[in-house]
Amino acid sequence: MAKKGDLTQIIKVLMRKHENIRNIGIVAHIDHGKTTLSDNLLAGAGMISEELSGKQCAMDFDAQEQERGITIFAANVSMVHEYKGNDFLINLIDTPGHVDFGGDVTRAMRAVDGAVILTDAVEGCMPQTETVVRQALKERVRPILFINKVDRYIKELKLTPEQMQQQFMKIIAEVNALISKYAEPEYKTKWMVNVNDGSVAFGSAYRNWAISVPYMKEKGISFKDIIEMTNAGPESEKELAKKAPLHEILLDAVIKHLPNPDQAQKYRVPKIWPGDNDSEAGKDMIMCNPDGKLGAVVTKLYPDPHAGYVATVRIFSGKVKVGTEVYLVGTQKKVKIQQVSLYKGQQRVPMEEVNAGNIVGLVGLKDASSGETLCDPDDIIVGFESIKHIFEPVVTKAIEPKKPQQLAKLIEFLRRVSKEDPTLQIVINEDTGEYLVSGLGELQIDAKIERPLKEAEIDVSVSPPIVIFKESVSGSTKEPIEGKSPNKHNRFYFLVEPLEKAVFDAMVAGELPSDSEMKKKDVDFQEKLVKLGFDRDESKKVKLIHNRNMLIDATSGVQAILEVMEMIKESFKEAMDNGPLAREPCSGIKVKLVDAKLHEDAIHRGPAQVIPAVRSSIRLGMVNAKAYILEPKQMIRIDVPIDHVSGALKEVSNRRGQVIDMTDEQGATVIKAKLPVAEMFGFNSALKSSTGGMGFFWLIDVIYEALPKELELKYVTQIKQRKGITDLKNDESEEEA
Repeated sequence: MAKKGDLTQIIKVLMRKHENIRNIGIVAHIDHGKTTLSDNLLAGAGMISEELSGKQCAMDFDAQEQERGITIFAANVSMVHEYKGNDFLINLIDTPGHVDFGGDVTRAMRAVDGAVILTDAVEGCMPQTETVVRQALKERVRPILFINKVDRYIKELKLTPEQMQQQFMKIIAEVNALISKYAEPEYKTKWMVNVNDGSVAFGSAYRNWAISVPYMKEKGISFKDIIEMTNAGPESEKELAKKAPLHEILLDAVIKHLPNPDQAQKYRVPKIWPGDNDSEAGKDMIMCNPDGKLGAVVTKLYPDPHAGYVATVRIFSGKVKVGTEVYLVGTQKKVKIQQVSLYKGQQRVPMEEVNAGNIVGLVGLKDASSGETLCDPDDIIVGFESIKHIFEPVVTKAIEPKKPQQLAKLIEFLRRVSKEDPTLQIVINEDTGEYLVSGLGELQIDAKIERPLKEAEIDVSVSPPIVIFKESVSGSTKEPIEGKSPNKHNRFYFLVEPLEKAVFDAMVAGELPSDSEMKKKDVDFQEKLVKLGFDRDESKKVKLIHNRNMLIDATSGVQAILEVMEMIKESFKEAMDNGPLAREPCSGIKVKLVDAKLHEDAIHRGPAQVIPAVRSSIRLGMVNAKAYILEPKQMIRIDVPIDHVSGALKEVSNRRGQVIDMTDEQGATVIKAKLPVAEMFGFNSALKSSTGGMGFFWLIDVIYEALPKELELKYVTQIKQRKGITDLKNDESEEEA
């Protein structure tokens, strides 16, 4: 490989050779060793000292990450690795393992083509392992497997070579079961990991060694040798790390088994870009054409004290060059690229230009946000699919500045944070003047909102955690519900019913859009709906999908309906964002506009007339269709020693929880349970105290289920009090008055 001084020059050459590029992410459950593994790879590339590899945590360069001992932000690095006499450029992203920072994993998966799934040899596949496999496969990112902390088998569990192999086969089977479960049909078998071909490696990132079956055969190393060298003490372990260096075994597997950009973009672009694949822009991206039109996506945005905002960008076609203008498709703005750079952890290496197939850092895109599409200003393309995290935010806190003069600073801060991390949702409650921040968990809000606010010396009061409920309907309106405009000259007639379960489930799974405006006839979308049991005629009349609710225009022959349709859509969104029972967001509702009587003069059917009429009739329709409240529940896994099971079960039952499954694994009991998010606050410390500090839990999934009827009044009253709502019925009648 090149000398360190030549590294930048070599990278510049390799960036143009697509067959010699690999864009990869390291993904895993928390504490399984991702950042330690990244250290090893950096040391192997000569970027940090070998003594510090496995201990420096070079990719955790944020103060909070060092203090908490976890990765919070995805970190990028580009390195060069030699394989069979050729240099390869590895663009690597180290991702967080904590579920609260899963949004960073989702965004990183848009940038990469391959993933190293890392598991702890003793813990095996954990809930977050399943989540990251699901996130990778959703973006058509191909996986390989690294089983870490194998020295624990030898030193702690004293396993024989045969027992070690049995444990490996169990973990490999679990990972392949996840690939089979979440991969699309054509990749289920093709992408499974295999111990014999080297797409599975084993080792210890902390001790700097790794092994794979092909390497063992080639070098004549056996599991017995590994056990003896591990048990013989530190010097012998260093010898093992020289014989079987981790960076070499793992990066060889990356180059051999994971695709280069030319290969990956052929099947990834049709999945993540909704434009016409036969168009010039589509062909350029599928072929990873460096001389084609620019097509790129921002996967991360973060502030740099010296450069302002730095955007991490994956380039699918064309090239980015210092000083050129690019167009932001979502923001609809032209901006000038001020800097182009390649990542080396904390440092960025300046480049004049970088072409398709690479991951780069760009300065000058301060108006962009994560998920933004970049293209040439003269050749505007369809935006990439939005980067949707698989879990929705379920915890909310209200934030208010203590000093009114700091309000502008707070607004600017919240605007910036929502651009950096779109999984944080920020809503201004105009009635109370509160700023509501919703996240995946309390830790995410603390790490990305509360701590940085203190550091910025913005003094705020923060409410206790609030749970966001949802509203839906269990029945259908029997007759169309009439909505009259305040001037009585316009009338709208709506039917409200539940959205077909198969269609709703497809939206949850990401197979159908959860938010989409139907501007043109989308035949593929209509066919998908029909296959899921939707009426064919109705499938052609879908106007809008908003938060997994659907608006259908079933009118015929109504004059001027097209002129008011944008206002009807706006009213539908408002009604779905604030339901009739407690002004909570709605979910799984189908709203059909069946008729309308409109004033012939446009001046009498403006927004002030149309919006209140439509909004109030939809809400009334929901009440008639038996509106009810849905509450978020967390599916969790609890690991607890057998003699502390009763303490864990007591905590679950005390919080309206439900045990789904219990199994015994290696002297511990694994409990799968379902608990309402409203009852989960303080659960971690309560579980610790009731299990003598021995119980741990992890999130598997978030679902919404009907709130028990006997609790509905209590929670609705609490929500109304918090929002300062006095009487919703009066509210509706005032709209119509």
